Amino acid sequence: MNPHAVRSTSPVTLLRSITTNRSLLYSLIRRDIAGRYSGSVLGLLWSFFNPVLMLIVYTFVFSVVFKARWVGGSDSKTEFALVLFAGLMVFNLFSECINRAPGLILSNVNYVKKVIFPLEILPIVNLGSAFFHLLVNFIVWLMFYVVFYGVPHAGVLLFPLVILPLALLTLGVSWFIASLGVYLRDVAQVVGTFVPVLMFLSPVFYPLKSLPERFQAVVQISPITVAVEQARGLMYWGEAFDWQMWGLYLAISCCIAWFGFVWFQKTRKGFADVL
Repeated sequence: MNPHAVRSTSPVTLLRSITTNRSLLYSLIRRDIAGRYSGSVLGLLWSFFNPVLMLIVYTFVFSVVFKARWVGGSDSKTEFALVLFAGLMVFNLFSECINRAPGLILSNVNYVKKVIFPLEILPIVNLGSAFFHLLVNFIVWLMFYVVFYGVPHAGVLLFPLVILPLALLTLGVSWFIASLGVYLRDVAQVVGTFVPVLMFLSPVFYPLKSLPERFQAVVQISPITVAVEQARGLMYWGEAFDWQMWGLYLAISCCIAWFGFVWFQKTRKGFADVL
């Protein structure tokens, strides 16, 4: 196979690649997760302790130091922690994938040289690893909720639906950044600066409704705003699912995912030459 051959940009091609390489995907995801904790005493237990520690730190800083409260909520620090953590889970999925995206191809040069290796699955491996940590965070959240409040709202079952558009959007951006990072090494620095800024420009630490209307429009541009607001509303407040907003978010995410995949397929033919 010619490494400079034009690759198909059809969504069908992507689905076929995922299906054909599902065993490879599973193996790479498992290896990626295990590799992060290789050599540590606690191993995978760190994936449990890390979110708990960050939850405690953020809760102390915002609810004790800054006296922050959720609109319509109480003064309970437990409530603040659970509502905050619901948004952080969503943001962490996005940030973990985007922060690692610039180096996905650069750190797997040996795969680039193998013309038969499906490079397009690397961002999916990255997303699969992030999903593992999201699952751990979700279990931590459920444990705390059950201990302090009992059985959670039924809307918590719709959490995977909330994540679906965000996952597609994250994949699209990851494909784009992973490819761009091969040609422009400054991309990693740009992303490293942009992601923390995005965290504070998204309603992770505050509800969207607490902002003046002119600022709400700006914050709504954030790619994670809809997912954060819907996750929090469903998981803690028991709000009705906004299907119309979700449908629009899904449509936009599908377009971004397709654009990212097309960009990746169009530019991958030069990877071997640059690396």
